[in-house]
Amino acid sequence: MKSIENQLLVNHLEDRVELHLKESISLFQNLHESVLLKPSINGGWSIAQCLEHLNTYSRYYLPVIKKALINQPQQEGSLVFKSSYLGAYFTQLMEPKENMKKMKAAKNHSPVTNLDAYAVVAEFIEHQEELLNLLKQSVAIDMNAIRIPISITKWIRLKLGDVFQFLIAHNQRHIVQAKRNLYISYNVPVED
Repeated sequence: MKSIENQLLVNHLEDRVELHLKESISLFQNLHESVLLKPSINGGWSIAQCLEHLNTYSRYYLPVIKKALINQPQQEGSLVFKSSYLGAYFTQLMEPKENMKKMKAAKNHSPVTNLDAYAVVAEFIEHQEELLNLLKQSVAIDMNAIRIPISITKWIRLKLGDVFQFLIAHNQRHIVQAKRNLYISYNVPVED
């Protein structure tokens, strides 16, 4: 598995999260509720459902990460993170790509249809801001030593750096889906 300095990894991940924030604010925050709640014409999730799905992951992972970071010693010098095989696999599985395979969401991460669309978007934006804060706190922490149980089974624990990469790739995957929904349904030009 590839090794990378913590600072470089965090910089890369912060750039992605900042883009997610920017897109959420510019594309989704001011849309009418009916647009946010309209199911995709191909039978997929609405924009609000895509973001709510991501919110369910953030509701689990962000408090667990925050708790894991409490009282962690700040390290001197340059730290290096090395992805585990399983962490790299999960992240690669989530990365958006051409002709992405549709996956079934875990039951506790399946969004309902009757959502408060504005609250969903606002919560997603708050989560991205909190994620940025947690990334900043992690630069001088040994992200290899902290293990986080995954949301679908507590038996599998991934390194903190892998959890960050998975969570952000997963966010990207569903933001692409939400943007595609916006484009297909309303012919609003968006970039992937």
